[in-house]
Amino acid sequence: MTQTAPKTRAPILRGESGLIFLTAVLAAGLTGPGQTIGVSVFIDHFVEDLALSRPLVSTAYLIGTLTGALFLPSVGRFIDRHGVRRAQIIIGLLFAGALVNMSLVQGFVTLAIGFVGIRFLGQGSLSLITTVTVSLRFVQNRGTALGLYSTINAGSLALAPLVLAGVIAWVGWRQAWVVAAVVIAFTVAPLAYFGLAKMPTSSAEAQLTSSDSDAYGFTRSEALRTRGFWILTSISTTAGMLATALNFHQIDLLQEAGLSATAAAGMFLPQVIGSTASGFAFGVLLDRVGGRYLPAVSIALLALAHLLGALAAPGVRVFAYAIVLGAASGAIRTVSSALLPKWFGTANLGEIQGTMTLIGVAGTAVGPVVLALLEQRLGSYPPAIRILGLIPVAVAVFALLPPFGHDRVST
Repeated sequence: MTQTAPKTRAPILRGESGLIFLTAVLAAGLTGPGQTIGVSVFIDHFVEDLALSRPLVSTAYLIGTLTGALFLPSVGRFIDRHGVRRAQIIIGLLFAGALVNMSLVQGFVTLAIGFVGIRFLGQGSLSLITTVTVSLRFVQNRGTALGLYSTINAGSLALAPLVLAGVIAWVGWRQAWVVAAVVIAFTVAPLAYFGLAKMPTSSAEAQLTSSDSDAYGFTRSEALRTRGFWILTSISTTAGMLATALNFHQIDLLQEAGLSATAAAGMFLPQVIGSTASGFAFGVLLDRVGGRYLPAVSIALLALAHLLGALAAPGVRVFAYAIVLGAASGAIRTVSSALLPKWFGTANLGEIQGTMTLIGVAGTAVGPVVLALLEQRLGSYPPAIRILGLIPVAVAVFALLPPFGHDRVST
C-alpha cells in the first residue's frame, strides 16, 4: 500500500505529524549512552578500573569513533532506499547489543571496540535517522521544526549524565550499560514500528507521492563539489570537535578553574539552557530571514565560548561559558540540519547527511585527544582552549566569503 507523503505545511505537534515528530525526538534523546555527554560519566571508571590513562582512554574513544563513522554513509544510503522506519528498528536493536558489549570491556582494545559500536550506532546512526525523519516530514516550516527538535533533544540529552550517574551509583558502571541496553531495546524499535508507519519507505516513494518544493536532489558527488556543502560540514565538524573536547574533559577542566567535581558536572545544565534557547531561535530565523549568514553567526558563538572558557572561574564567568557553549551547539546543529535539505534537496538526503555526519563524527573523535595533548604540553587548559578557539574564527571567515559560479550558498 502506498503511504501518505509528507505535507508541505505539516503542523509540528498535531495529528500524524505530531506523532512522527514525537517519535523522532524520543529516539534522539535515547542516543544519550552513545553521546559524549553520556560517556563522560564513565571516563573516571575506565581510568581507575581498567588502569588506563586519560589520554589513552581518549585515544580509544578516537579510534572507536573514527572507525564507526566510516559506516555512516552506508546507513544514509540504507535510509534513502528503505526508509527511516526500517532503519530505526534495525539500528535500535543493534545499539542495544553494543551497549551490552560495553559492560564487558577489559582493556584498551576491547574499550576501543566498544566505542566503535556505541558511537556508530547511537551517536552516529540513530541521530542521523531522527534528523532525516524531521527533515523529510517538514518542509516550509523545517527550520522551526528542527529548532524545536534540537531544543527538546538538548534537554533530553542533558538528563543522560544525571540518569546514568544515578544508575552507576545504584548498580555499578558495568551493570549500568546493561540497564541502558534494556531501555533502548524496548523503546527505540517499538517507537519506529508504531510512530513511523506513515513515513515513506524510501526517498523514491517520497518523490513520487510528494508535492514538496525540495523533493528533488543533488547526488552526493554533486553536493561534494559545492562550497555550500563544505560550509555546513566545516561548522558542524568544528562544533563536533571542540564542543566534544570541552565536554569530554569538563570535570577536569572546571576543577582546574576552581569548581568542585559536583559543581563542574552541574554546568551541563546551563549548557542545556543555552542550547534550548539558541536552537529554537535559529530555527525560527531560518524560516523567516534565510540562512546565508547564519552559519557564520553560529560558529562565531563557539569562538566566544572558547574565550569565556579560557577565563572560566566560579560564579558568573563559568555560567556564561556554559550557556554560550550550549548556545553554539544548538545553533550549529539547527543551521546545518535545516540548510542541508534546503540547499541540496531530499532525494539523496540520507547519503549526503551521512557523509557530512561521517566527517563531523571524525571531528568528535579527534577533539578530546587534541585537547588532552595540548593541556599536557602547555601545563593547563586555558592556553590550550585559546589556541583551539582560533579554529571557529577561521571557519566563520570561510562561511562569510561570497559565493561564486554555481556555488550552493543562498538565502
